[in-house]
Amino acid sequence: MTMRSQRETSFNWWKDAMFPRFALYGFLKNLRFFEPFFILFLRDAGMSFTLIGTLYAIRDTATYLLEVPTGVFADAIGRRKAMLMAFGAYLISFGVFFWGHGFWWFALAMVLFAFGEAFRSGTHKALILEYLKINRLTHLKVSYYGRTRAASQFGSAINALIAAALTFYTGNYRVMFLAAAVPYVLDFFNLLSYPKELDGELAELRWDKLGTQARTTARAFVSMFKNPDAARAILNSATLMALFKATKDYLQPILERMALALPIFLAYSGEQRSAVVIGVVYFLIYLSTSYASRNADRFSRRFRDLERAINVSYLLGVGMLMLAGVATWLNATLLAVIAFLGFYILHNVRRPMNVSYVSDQIDSQVMASGLSVESVVRTLLASGMAVFLGWMADAWGVGPALAILGVLVLGVFPLVRVGGKAAAAPSS
Repeated sequence: MTMRSQRETSFNWWKDAMFPRFALYGFLKNLRFFEPFFILFLRDAGMSFTLIGTLYAIRDTATYLLEVPTGVFADAIGRRKAMLMAFGAYLISFGVFFWGHGFWWFALAMVLFAFGEAFRSGTHKALILEYLKINRLTHLKVSYYGRTRAASQFGSAINALIAAALTFYTGNYRVMFLAAAVPYVLDFFNLLSYPKELDGELAELRWDKLGTQARTTARAFVSMFKNPDAARAILNSATLMALFKATKDYLQPILERMALALPIFLAYSGEQRSAVVIGVVYFLIYLSTSYASRNADRFSRRFRDLERAINVSYLLGVGMLMLAGVATWLNATLLAVIAFLGFYILHNVRRPMNVSYVSDQIDSQVMASGLSVESVVRTLLASGMAVFLGWMADAWGVGPALAILGVLVLGVFPLVRVGGKAAAAPSS
């Protein structure tokens, strides 16, 4: 056992001052009961895959337009306040989804949701990294973030079961938006309990200094892309995350088709049968991803260096999506679900490694802004992928659309490969 792994084993996670609150934040944040059924909700409301892709693009484009300004706000005014504003925007968005009908109401809800995403993305990671820096725990960076992410994924697992139960007993996708407001209100109060010191060095700046911070952040943005290593780190992370974000919900129509083909629960409606299958599968997926996130650092140590682990996981993730697409195309639904499970796991193994690797390239004083730069790139890519994927799904079907998009993302790997050496297989 290495010295680093010995330190991690001896660290008492649940007696740490902030780890339980960070973990609770992630658990409650992922209780989005509508999420396992979101595409099915939109399809039930009469949306084509192209319109669904457009709604996703509206959300991601709005997030892009707000990413850097809200990152500046978080660094200059206070990360905790930014997080509280994020949750306020989420709650209003849920209300619009619940009461609204039609494309334009859903578009408004997506914009409100984007406000929440923009205020939140990068900011909570910066709170964690600031806490580790203050308490001289940066050697635990990958493991600490991996374990907090594991709590988030466990929340997603519980979310799947509650969402399935709500759908089964109410027969209504819409009610889940109202139910999701409850854990988000609880998380709002959890965030209120965070100490002020996590706001960072710039927390006391006055409003009239916001312009100065904006210029500082703009220079940081430019400098990141002048540095080839930093640029590749951001692009590698953002590209596969965008692919995951644009495609992950397409598991829902695949599961719906599998549920309707199974000779079980025949006395119930198709929606209720789908709810049972989707709930159970998502529960198993998120239990697996929770375990994967918790062991992200163990996965990375199987490689000679972090760069190699990031490169290999990129290739494996794209390969899993391509397999899911081909399997769906050939009506091998069970294989498609298993491949999607692999993609979900790889995504959650990668994320703690990417956060650690990207953060090493960014000055701690602009950490929230720096991580927001990565989010800007990700949301731009996800926006384009979502529309293109929706159009292809309407034209040729979900399976071919997933496979084609996977091939395109595989093609850009030489441009986003991190480090100076090609990726290789893990050591035994």
